[in-house]
Amino acid sequence: MPITDTIPIPGGINPGVSPAHQITMKTLLGNPRETLGQDCRPVTNPVLRNLITTDDVGPFQVTGLRPAVDSLREVITDIRQDEPEVFAGLGSSGMLCARFVRGSTVSISNHSWGTAIDLNLNGVLDQRGDGTVQVGLSRIAPIFNRHGWFWGAGFPTEDGMHFELSDQRIRELHATGIFSGAPATLPEAALTVGDRGPEVKKLQEALNAQGENLTADGIFGPATHSAVVAFQARHGLTPDGVVGPRTRAALGI
Repeated sequence: MPITDTIPIPGGINPGVSPAHQITMKTLLGNPRETLGQDCRPVTNPVLRNLITTDDVGPFQVTGLRPAVDSLREVITDIRQDEPEVFAGLGSSGMLCARFVRGSTVSISNHSWGTAIDLNLNGVLDQRGDGTVQVGLSRIAPIFNRHGWFWGAGFPTEDGMHFELSDQRIRELHATGIFSGAPATLPEAALTVGDRGPEVKKLQEALNAQGENLTADGIFGPATHSAVVAFQARHGLTPDGVVGPRTRAALGI
């Protein structure tokens, strides 16, 4: 089957990895710039700019966060060995791009920190949100996963061309001291406004089971924040809208 043919999203994707949380990225690297929109804009945060590099990763050159670029090079080395047909057609459609997630005014794309990449195969982009993915992408997704990358096919709105360093891998990298000037400790992994993904969808479903009427779209926006604050207030939790371990436990997620 040609690598650009499409198939339904496979089951069992992204074992043990989740999208990088906004609280993790903002604490670690700060906001990428003062204002964001839907279009790519330059990074203005000086700390982040010092960690950005442009380098070859095999079949193409990328600009991104140095640890992410180094990890991507390792991923592509494995793709070349394990999936040579896909490697031969592999192309980049962009890594560093300071903007909001498409269609959002609150979710900062992880492209903004240079920790995500969009890939094409033989110059063909996988269509976002159609519930199918290119065969070639499905074949290399497990390679990305084992290097600690999250595949965008796991977003509630499928984004099969998108791969990003997971929250788990970023925290592992932070523990090595690789991020110069970063805080010594990061806050516990928590869901906040701007996060998206399967964890947020589970949160919304759990809140709906408590009587809310949220659209379980996997996007942590103002309505989800308000529902979290109300739930926390009812259960004697700090009503800050941050879904950490105590709020997760109270919701059973």
